[in-house]
Amino acid sequence: MRIALGSDHGGFYLKEEIKKYLKDYGHTYIDFGTESAESIDYPEFGYKVAEA
Repeated sequence: MRIALGSDHGGFYLKEEIKKYLKDYGHTYIDFGTESAESIDYPEFGYKVAEA
């Protein structure tokens, strides 16, 4: 199974918690961003996750 993660700035901290959970349970994932809580244009990251 492939798990793709991505978020805009509003979901950044939740995405980071989800990454910890997945790692703790032995799952692998690809993080398509964003890398901070700074304001960004969310469609770019949503598109990357959808294409994965």
